[in-house]
Amino acid sequence: MDVMKEEVYTVNDIYALPDGERAEVIDGRIYYMAPPSRSHQKISGYLYHEIYHYIKSNGGACEVYSAPFAVFLNEDGRNYVEPDISVVCDLSKLDDKGCHGAPDWIIEIVSPGSRSRDYMTKLFKYRTAGVREYWIVDPDKQMVMVYGFEKDTVEQYGFGEAVPVGIYEGAVIKVE
Repeated sequence: MDVMKEEVYTVNDIYALPDGERAEVIDGRIYYMAPPSRSHQKISGYLYHEIYHYIKSNGGACEVYSAPFAVFLNEDGRNYVEPDISVVCDLSKLDDKGCHGAPDWIIEIVSPGSRSRDYMTKLFKYRTAGVREYWIVDPDKQMVMVYGFEKDTVEQYGFGEAVPVGIYEGAVIKVE
């Protein structure tokens, strides 16, 4: 009986992609990414602006990055993601290639092709990698799911509601 062996992908496979092609590798499995929609980019830009402004106006030391920004979750070379928004407070994790280890806060904006990956695969991966807070922004459902991994909380908010930021006491963002 023949047994098919599943190919294991690494960060090297990401760097070997043709120019303009984007993908992520999670536990050695490759996931190709379609270009984001206009509404996706609008939400991403808004969130980046709000977070950047909050950090800078409050003298924060954390840095915020928007996709494409490389996050090497583990040192095994089999986990490379490009979250829509990454907030990194331990600046020693950063170099010119990206973030080595878990960012403190990750936001993913759901696209039709990323729905199950954002809600299941990445949720588990981010939690086990040490991400402190994970937001799933779902434009179709007009909803924000907030996972506070440090306190083991899950909260759901609608667009237009003030969403508290767990890693910043007193900070709130309205996703619209």
